[in-house]
Amino acid sequence: MDAKWLVGVDLGGTTIKMAFISLNGDIIYSWEIDTDKRESGRYIPTRIASTIDQKLNELNQTKNRLIGIGIGAPGPVNVDGSIEVAVNLGWRKFPLQAILERETSLPVAVENDANIAAIGEMWKGAGKGAKNLICVTLGTGVGGGIIVNGEIVHGVNGAGGEIGHITSVPRNGSPCNCGKSGCLETVASATGISRLALEKLASTNDISKIRDYYEKHQTISAKLVFDAANEGDELAKRVIQQVVYHLGLALANLANGLNPEKIVIGGGVSKAGDTLLGPLKEEFVLYTFPRVAQGAEIVIATLGNNAGVIGGAWLAKERLINKSEVK
Repeated sequence: MDAKWLVGVDLGGTTIKMAFISLNGDIIYSWEIDTDKRESGRYIPTRIASTIDQKLNELNQTKNRLIGIGIGAPGPVNVDGSIEVAVNLGWRKFPLQAILERETSLPVAVENDANIAAIGEMWKGAGKGAKNLICVTLGTGVGGGIIVNGEIVHGVNGAGGEIGHITSVPRNGSPCNCGKSGCLETVASATGISRLALEKLASTNDISKIRDYYEKHQTISAKLVFDAANEGDELAKRVIQQVVYHLGLALANLANGLNPEKIVIGGGVSKAGDTLLGPLKEEFVLYTFPRVAQGAEIVIATLGNNAGVIGGAWLAKERLINKSEVK
């Protein structure tokens, strides 16, 4: 009998990443499609179902090969697999699990997208072997997943692990998409880093490569800030120091309550590597209870864009099958 496959799906605002994955967590075949946001995203489940059928046909496989689907989606997830709200997709109380099961004739497990990235890193990535970990994704926003004793922390209504919305600037902070102001997302995301750099440029006349670039192109990216810091640019280094102060403090406060073994930093901003990690570790230790700091290792995520689909596969494996029945 041919080995069964899991389907991992990572649903984003721009693209949907998908993969057929073995029970051991190995990617057999992966692809991505554009996210169809027409008419408040109503066609997304149908598009996912049709592309699964298409890929099975291309690989000369039948749907009997598939055990089920694990999907990560933006926003809080209710116990029935519906999405409470996903602003970027136009969803509100959207019954994702029910529709996708109907369209694919497969069992479906739904989880928050940041949570499945955390699960992926725990299963096959930088958090491998750790049952207590915090995963933070630093991208356009700041996502997060918290795993305790091998289980994702959901909280009372599915909003557990919203690390990006820890208040980092209690007074006069910048507005956040969540409706609050001063969230960690406003200072530690790629967009937040760009904003901080612009503020620094406006408040000083210091010579900087960032200033030279901005005067020519009228834009600043987080990558530009990190690259300039690597080259010794003082203004860029001050921006990075501000970022790691807020991120280090937030992670320290979380760690003091959770005592994790690993803190995994992912997302596009994590590509800065040691330029981010070095000063972040210094700030983290300053604000962490010493014994907690001794137990926690801060590491860069290793799965990249595959974290979500691998986490989705783990979700399908754990929630949808009886392990004793699958060989």
